[in-house]
Amino acid sequence: MLILLPPSETKTGRVRGTPADLGRVSFPELATTRAQIAAALALISAQPDAPEQLGVSANLQADIAHNTRLGSAPAVSVSDLYTGVLYDALGLPSMDTAARRRANRWIVVVSALFGALRPTDKVPPYRLSMSVNLRELGPLAAVWRAPLAAVLPIAAGRGVIVDCRSSTYAAAWVPQGDLAARWVQIRVPGATHMAKHTRGLVARHLCESGVDARTPKALERVVTQRFETTLARPARPGRPWILDTSVR
Repeated sequence: MLILLPPSETKTGRVRGTPADLGRVSFPELATTRAQIAAALALISAQPDAPEQLGVSANLQADIAHNTRLGSAPAVSVSDLYTGVLYDALGLPSMDTAARRRANRWIVVVSALFGALRPTDKVPPYRLSMSVNLRELGPLAAVWRAPLAAVLPIAAGRGVIVDCRSSTYAAAWVPQGDLAARWVQIRVPGATHMAKHTRGLVARHLCESGVDARTPKALERVVTQRFETTLARPARPGRPWILDTSVR
C-alpha cells in the first residue's frame, strides 16, 4: 500500500542539532532535482520580493529565512516536522509499534522541496509550496512530474495507492497505466477544513488495521470499518476511483 499525504504549511524547527544528511533521505534518485530546487529556492528567498515570489505573506519572513540555510539548519524527522490538522489526526507519535512500523513503510509525503519523503527521514524546515514557479526551473509540479514517476510506482508495489493529497500536490504525480486501476482518492463530501482531519484519521486507521489492500474494493472494506463510505468507479480510464468518506 502507498498512502500519499500532502505536507503542511506549518513546520516544526529546532534550535540545536545536526544538519540533514540528504544522502540518507529516502528516494535517493531524487537527489539531483532536490539540489536544483534547493539552490533556486535559496537565491529567491534572499531577495526583497521573496514573499511575493513564494506566494506567502510578508509576515512570514522568519519562515522564508529557513530557505537560505537549508544546508546548516538542524534536521527534523518528518514525523515531527509537519504539523496541523491532518498530522494531528494522523497522530504518528501515539501509534503502537506495529502501526508505526507500517506507517513508516506505507506513508509518503509529497514535498515541493524534497519530492517524496518517508516519516523516518530527517530534513530541515523550509517554506515552499508546490504551486510556486521557481523562475528558470518553472512550475514545481511540472518539475517533479518525471522524477516522481520514476520512484513512486516502485513504492506502490502491488498495493492500492491511497491518495490524500490536495489538488496542488496531486498535480506532481498522476498514476498511469495499471497503477491507475489501483488509485483511490479519499474525498470528504461537504467538508473543507474537516477534510484534512478526516484524511488524517483514514491514514491512521489504515496503519492500525494492518491490511495491505490490493484493490479499491478491498480498501473500502477496511475503511468502512470506521467510516461511512461510498466507492465510485473512475469517471474514465486513467482517472482515480473516488472513496467518499465521512466520520460516523
